[in-house]
Formats: sequence, C-alpha cells, structure tokens
Amino acid sequence: MKRLIGALAALAVVAGTAWPAAAGMLDDIRSRGTVRIGVSLGGEPIGFRDDQNNPTGYDVDVANMLAQKIGVPVEFTDVSGDARVSMLVSGQLDIVVANTSATLERAKTVSFSIPYNRAGMRVIVQKDVGISTLKDLAGKNVVVGRGTTGEAFLKREVPDANLVYVDNFAPDGVLQLQQRRVDAAIEDSSLVDYLATKNDTLVTLPELYSNDPIGIAVAKGDPDFVRWLDMFVSDYIQSGAYEANYKKWWGANANPPKLNPLW
Repeated sequence: MKRLIGALAALAVVAGTAWPAAAGMLDDIRSRGTVRIGVSLGGEPIGFRDDQNNPTGYDVDVANMLAQKIGVPVEFTDVSGDARVSMLVSGQLDIVVANTSATLERAKTVSFSIPYNRAGMRVIVQKDVGISTLKDLAGKNVVVGRGTTGEAFLKREVPDANLVYVDNFAPDGVLQLQQRRVDAAIEDSSLVDYLATKNDTLVTLPELYSNDPIGIAVAKGDPDFVRWLDMFVSDYIQSGAYEANYKKWWGANANPPKLNPLW
C-alpha cells in the first residue's frame, strides 16, 4: 500500500511539472510588449482618421485607455463587419474595440465585456425622396455595412429593400449618400445622428430600431481576461471617463446612454 501511495505521489509531481498552467492573454500581451487592438475607422465620431492619418474617435480613445491600463503600447488595425470577429478567432488581434454590438449570435464565437457604450440602429435618408417610415424603404436603394446588425435587421423587416453593400460605412457608405447614389442607409445612431448634423440634404428617421449593448470583444477561452476587461469598463464608467469621452465626441450637451458598471 505504501508503495502504491508513493507511486501515485510521484506521478502527481511529474504531471504537475509536465503540464504547467498556461499563461493568460493578459500575460501574453505584456510579454509581447504590445497589444493588438482592432478599431473601426468607418465614421465619425466612433472611429476615423485625422488630418495626419492617425486613428481617432470615441472607440480609439477607449482603446488607448485600455492599452494604458495594461501597460503596453497599442497597435491599431482597422476592422469592420465580419472581420471584427474573424480576426479575433484567427489570433490576428488580441482585442476588438470597434463599435461591436454584443449579440447572442456573436457570443457563440467570441466573448464580450460588459457594455462600454450603447447605440441603436437608425435610418438616415435623402430629405426629398419621400421616406418617412421604415416600410417606405421597400424598393429603395439602402446602403448597409456587410455583416452588420443593420443588414440582418433590414433583411428581416424590409425584405423588398434593395441593399447596397459596403465594407466600411465611412467613407464608402457616406460617399454614396452624399453623391445621392442611394436613397437611404441604416447604421448606428451614434454615426448617422452625427452625419445628419453635417449635411443639410440628409435627415434621420426618429425611431430607434434597437438598443444594443456595445462591448469589447475577445477570443473565447480566457474567462479571467474577460473578467479583467469587465473591471476596466466598470472603472471607465465610474471614474467619469465615460461621460467625459462621450461629451468630447458628441458635444457638451449630449446625454450619454446610461450604463451599468456592475462592480
């Protein structure tokens, strides 16, 4: 019996040394010395490029704060639509802060933090084309981001709309609207509300067709890293940084959507 116990103890020691605990994503990022973050530079004020071609906008500010908390420089990659998820799954990115709605379908593939922003889908139209309701989009040319929540919504609610696909809403979708090549578009309210204030020929319909949580996305498999991101977002909200960043990009009189910090 003593020999059996001794053999089992020796086996346990060998097993413990043969398979050490795998380092988590946070440790991997710090060891590498940079964090690879995907941002969507498809439209003001969420994400775009400034006059020096540098990434800027609300999400870029959040990503920079996140990198600062991790303690490493950030490497930005411009992503949108389906690429936001596929580049995480393939390991090309560590984190995505790219105006990504945290949906049940996407959560089958990637993990999300608690929301760092909220937005709803809204339709923006040419003022003189006679569109005043969602049903009026039937038979109209509507620009939509490929692989977005808006695409799925229109296919379900207005199947007779003529969808015009773009990979990046800005500049491609915005340009189609400005050149009057399409009658309307559907995108996050945060983007189209801002666009309508900059263009006298465009107007947004009043309805919000969703109230989507916008989360930080990461690959599955590291719940401790997701928990750390939850704590980052909680601090972002409770410290006042969320309100300050929102008003920086949408104006001092803007009302930031209410978020629950949880922690």
